[in-house]
Amino acid sequence: MTQDIACRLYAAHDLRVEPAPEALSSADSAVIRVARGGICGSDLHYYHDGGFGPIRVQQPIILGHEAAGFVEAAPEGSGLTVGQLVALSPSRPCGECEFCAAGQPRHCLNMRFNGSAMRMPHEQGFFRGRIAHPAGQCLPLPDGISAAAAAGAEPLAVCLHALTMAPPLKDQRVLITGAGPIGAICTALARLHGAAEIIVTDVQDYTLGIARQMGADRTVNVASDPDGLAEYAAGKGRIDVVLECSANAHAIAQAIAITRPQGTLVQIGVGGTLPLPLNLIVSKEIRFHGTHRFDSEFAEAVRMIGAGEIDLSPMVTQVIPASEAQRAFDLAGDRTQAVKVQLDFAG
Repeated sequence: MTQDIACRLYAAHDLRVEPAPEALSSADSAVIRVARGGICGSDLHYYHDGGFGPIRVQQPIILGHEAAGFVEAAPEGSGLTVGQLVALSPSRPCGECEFCAAGQPRHCLNMRFNGSAMRMPHEQGFFRGRIAHPAGQCLPLPDGISAAAAAGAEPLAVCLHALTMAPPLKDQRVLITGAGPIGAICTALARLHGAAEIIVTDVQDYTLGIARQMGADRTVNVASDPDGLAEYAAGKGRIDVVLECSANAHAIAQAIAITRPQGTLVQIGVGGTLPLPLNLIVSKEIRFHGTHRFDSEFAEAVRMIGAGEIDLSPMVTQVIPASEAQRAFDLAGDRTQAVKVQLDFAG
């Protein structure tokens, strides 16, 4: 049998493909043969910077929190069957702290999240050939669904939760800033929810092309066309809802400037301390909401993918063998030619 591999990060740009740890089933864990894993922005932060913000890689860590695979062994009574395709939820709240008790498990004080360096020892991630994972966190998909589609459940769940912070998008003019994977999925969801007009901005023509495939009515490269949003500034602004996916100070300020009074901005992109035009937020009574991960939305994401209600395939721009993980990570960070890069463990 071929040796299973793991993509393990030691420090910034020191990503090694090594033998994977053995995956052992238990009374509550299933053994999953990982098929596909999606490289996320936080994975790229770890790879390029050795962490993000105060969170630093202090010991070797297997990256990855977007993955799907096939059941090889499952606990009796789990409802899982051998050979079944499952999406892996990386979020494991404790269920006992004050936030879990209040129905807000995404804010769990003792959260364990695969591929995260927040805790010591680090929580190992999904980028490996096999993993023992809590059976309740392995959500089945129906026959006929691909592992590539199933691996999109986690970022879809993030976007579904973000939309719970916004008013209904039906008949609204929606601005999406940043056309990376989250921006692409938000575009598809805005289309699905009946938005009247969807405008997507970025600084790369390549990513904007993917946004058009995902349902954007209009795309604006704000680097080459800095006045491309000028018409939406009429009056006090004409944008109803902003889904901010860039975490770029200029993009946020521009979005606030063209949002109508009592419009909504949902901040999805994560960054550090940034200046904000508080005068406009206050004078236009803009509703500014943060959004963090997901709760029940992961199950809803799996259901939508399984039912064929959403097609995320245009954003998967490359599939790279997991044995070439470093090349995949270098490519994933290049927005001139990639949106979502998936690692293929099946080969």
